[in-house]
Amino acid sequence: METNQNLLKRRDFLKTTAATGIGVALVPSLAFGREKAAGKVRIGFIGVGGRGRSHLRNLLNRDDVIVPAICDIDPEALAKAQKQLKDAGRPKAEEYTGDDYAFLKLLERDDISGVIIATPWLWHTPMSVAAMKAGKYAGVEVSAALTLSECWDLVNTYEATGTPTMILENVCYRRDVMAVLNMVRQDVFGELTHLRCGYRHDLREVKFNPGVTFGEGARGEARWRTQHSLYQNGDLYPTHGVGPVATMLNINRGNRFLSLTSHATKSRGLHRYIVNNPEGGPDHPNAKLKWKLGDIVTSQINTANGETILVTHDTNSPKPYSLDFQVQGTNGLTEFDYHSQRIYVEGVSKPHQWDEMDSWLKKYDHPLWKKYGEFAAGSGHGGMDFFVDHAFVETVKRKAQPPLDAYDAAAWSAITPLSERSLAEGNAPQYFPDFTRGRWIKRKPVFALTDDY
Repeated sequence: METNQNLLKRRDFLKTTAATGIGVALVPSLAFGREKAAGKVRIGFIGVGGRGRSHLRNLLNRDDVIVPAICDIDPEALAKAQKQLKDAGRPKAEEYTGDDYAFLKLLERDDISGVIIATPWLWHTPMSVAAMKAGKYAGVEVSAALTLSECWDLVNTYEATGTPTMILENVCYRRDVMAVLNMVRQDVFGELTHLRCGYRHDLREVKFNPGVTFGEGARGEARWRTQHSLYQNGDLYPTHGVGPVATMLNINRGNRFLSLTSHATKSRGLHRYIVNNPEGGPDHPNAKLKWKLGDIVTSQINTANGETILVTHDTNSPKPYSLDFQVQGTNGLTEFDYHSQRIYVEGVSKPHQWDEMDSWLKKYDHPLWKKYGEFAAGSGHGGMDFFVDHAFVETVKRKAQPPLDAYDAAAWSAITPLSERSLAEGNAPQYFPDFTRGRWIKRKPVFALTDDY
């Protein structure tokens, strides 16, 4: 577990920036967009743990990307990243390490155009803010912010500097998600009325690793992620579900989130896991902890255009993985995920009978997947990681606006603090700030509407 001193240092940095305004690769080496953006782009990495190295692997498969610098406080992570560079035939990257703020030195370099940030959640906003202030495109892992003030930090810094942040929400690029987005845009379901999504993922073995260990002495995300479950009750990880449905509803671009109410069950899953684990038991010190996070948190969102969204966070119970997608319109609906995909379209499907989705997914396969699907194999998470990394690299190369921007990062991430507040206030409604300051009315959809990213 992080020491109180380190937590305070990180929180102090958040306050300071706010006050100042701020595996084996299976794909070939790639070079995209040369006709539109000649030359190579130089990308630094802040955080080269498991997720950071996944992004690094994808970028090393491109011959239009140079990685001159990496930053991490973990020597083992740095060594693994350097091995990736060496195995790819790339020069050794300069390392920035030694303390929590080594990333600031990396951002002082004048030979880097963008950075990928893949660190614990507490650091996402301050690192993105610092990157934008340094004139570097920031590609930030999810969620992008933990508090409403952090959401505003992202927006205010982008507007002050003109340097973009892209939220690296990979599920927006999942093949079936993009096919359904294509269906929505071609009016298969009619006018949308209700959507469902979530993050239903049994993370108990991630939160306790090894055995029932978390915090100091743990491995992987158990070193930091579990602590959020101890102190926070709300939807702690909303963007995997909300990001895709937000693109379907044109959130921040002709529509916006208005309000939210949240409910949470009792907290039992983590305690039960500790008690029943061979390395735990009822007398283990961690069995005495009072976990704040409810096992299942549901949030209902209302939008400006009259749709509702049901979002579920469920990481402490035994279950297969699911993002629980449903898209309902005036002409039909689909429910789809890895374990079940079905569709009903009035006038096409037999009355009151579901259709299998295979033929629909093939018919409406998104043009980006048709163009780049062969390159996406092996890139991570069923190929979606290729697309999110590709979009970030291309926007940096072209000095363009990203398809998922600071306003998206703020609106989607705001679900966490708003759900916490709703639960703390007896399920009271909470209201989303208008992070676009009214510009959502005239902003046009851009996600996955180019022929390249």
